[in-house]
Amino acid sequence: MNTMPRRPMCATCLRPAATCICHWAAPVAGAAKVLILQHPMEVLNAKGSARLLQLCLPGSRIEVGEQFDATALRTMLGEGGRQPVLLYPDTPGVRSLGIAPPPPCSAALAPERVQLVVLDATWRKSRKMLYLNPALQALPRLPLRDTPPSHYLIRKAHAPDQLSTLEATCYALAQLEGDVHRYDRVISAFDGFVAQQQEQQARAGRGGIS
Repeated sequence: MNTMPRRPMCATCLRPAATCICHWAAPVAGAAKVLILQHPMEVLNAKGSARLLQLCLPGSRIEVGEQFDATALRTMLGEGGRQPVLLYPDTPGVRSLGIAPPPPCSAALAPERVQLVVLDATWRKSRKMLYLNPALQALPRLPLRDTPPSHYLIRKAHAPDQLSTLEATCYALAQLEGDVHRYDRVISAFDGFVAQQQEQQARAGRGGIS
């Protein structure tokens, strides 16, 4: 029988109260709406940035799943009458999975008419989510341009241009809105979050409580 006491949890960020990240929230209201589709393996990942991203973007939402009910997903994508756009590079490699090229994304899209759809997953898991959800395959995609180096020092990247979910979303929104500095305070909050995670890892390494 497990007699270990349960650690109190923060009901907002869903982390143990001792490692709560709510104090890093730096809300910035943007024109585009954001829908985060989170892979189940990311929900309890302490290094994940999606929950902080949600705290920083009023009106954003997180839905958890790998393969979503087709009708429910179409409803989510059509919410508010906005044009859903998938934040995902045009990767010719997925053609081997039977995924057709995405429709073109209009450069003239007004951000207030856009719902940015973000996959919060590892690169391999995001490809699987794309493969399992045809409605995502049918979306126009927004590739990122000229992004700065990642600040995500707590998680190994498999390519130098790979970003955290929070960074990629902020740069995409700034790109859509034509304002490269609009989400700087969210990136600064992310830096604080990363520093907190590094300190917790260091304490754990010294035998302290994480």
